[in-house]
Amino acid sequence: MRRISLWAGLALAVGVLTGCPPTYPKCNTDENCKEKGEVCVQGSCQECATDANCKDGFTCQGNKCAPKPPECTTDTQCGGGRICEAGKCAAAQCKDDTQCTGGATCQGGRCQAPKDTCSASSDCGEGQECKAGKCVTADASSKCDWSPVRFGFNESSISGDAQQRLSALAACIKASPAKVTLGGHADERGTEEYNLQLSNRRAAAVKRYLVDLGVPAKQLTTVGYGETRPANNSSSEEAWAENRRVEFQR
Repeated sequence: MRRISLWAGLALAVGVLTGCPPTYPKCNTDENCKEKGEVCVQGSCQECATDANCKDGFTCQGNKCAPKPPECTTDTQCGGGRICEAGKCAAAQCKDDTQCTGGATCQGGRCQAPKDTCSASSDCGEGQECKAGKCVTADASSKCDWSPVRFGFNESSISGDAQQRLSALAACIKASPAKVTLGGHADERGTEEYNLQLSNRRAAAVKRYLVDLGVPAKQLTTVGYGETRPANNSSSEEAWAENRRVEFQR
């Protein structure tokens, strides 16, 4: 009887070692997470373990790929002779008044129109536009691009083009107290459950990027629709590309 018990224990051990792989999100190796595009971290599938698992422009924070913060938000962070443009330090627009037009003067590396007068928006300062010959605060919402942000196949990371879009859109959102819902979508390929998770990850990625740019988290909500609300009902690469998106609902 004791010999039978020993053989039963040995059989059980072999079964454990050679049995089926663990159920997602549990894992033993990166191979168990490969289908989801993730890696194995301490027995659980995660988006990343190190920065090397993230695309350029992103870092691994809390096992999630998050966008790197902008290089600058104000001119003072760029040092003398440089100004902050779209989150990056750039050469100043001018060094003296002779480099400005329309009677504008050079102030802090930017051409500023005198006494709020202007002939074009380029004569006005940052965040201003020219209306009826005067520089006024720009209507941010009228210039905002609220079109959806697109994603690659099976991707929830934000492309370089999308980063530029979101950098501009962050200023629009911060200029208004209105709340914005980020609606994530996926194309029809894959299971409904996986597509729902993917759409949620896409919405969450956009929210993280906007919050990193200074948008209050409480101003943003996320929702995932999976494949249930296609923008294009066709079954083609072009249609699928349209359906892999995050929309902005105001």
